[in-house]
Amino acid sequence: MIRSRRGGHRRHDGVELNITAFMNLMVILVPFLLITAVFSRMAILELNLPGSSSEPVEPQEQTFQLEIIVRQDKIEVGDRNQGLLGVYPNGDEGYDYDALAVKLRELKDRYPSKTDASILLEQDIAYDTLVQVMDTVRVAQEVNEDEGQVERSDLFPDISIGDAPVLGGGAS
Repeated sequence: MIRSRRGGHRRHDGVELNITAFMNLMVILVPFLLITAVFSRMAILELNLPGSSSEPVEPQEQTFQLEIIVRQDKIEVGDRNQGLLGVYPNGDEGYDYDALAVKLRELKDRYPSKTDASILLEQDIAYDTLVQVMDTVRVAQEVNEDEGQVERSDLFPDISIGDAPVLGGGAS
């Protein structure tokens, strides 16, 4: 009896894994996923935040500094040193981006080497409004009627953003 226990070898048959079906699935699934994958491109706009400077600027060093102030009821275009250059109140359909674009083209013609502008926003301005103002400030779009194509030219591509000055002198 002892011999039969020791002499009787247990038989361990290796279990084969049949992965053929799995491999077939992978052969079909991997190319399908690669073909349908969306390779997204991210468009990044580089913004510069205004720096803090406590030193006064000498009068002969004052240059044109374009500011676009977006308020709830209007858009103001001005020079930080000279003051307002134009005010564009909201119409029935919202902000007047066309009038803003005309004024910015006029300013670009007057200051062709100028590439920077500051966009100052009041609180609670919609993000979509910010994007539309930035697009209007960055690029001028004109339709060429002869060819029916849209021609684009840079206006002020170096944009800084910040908070608009508060109207009315603060809290009472």
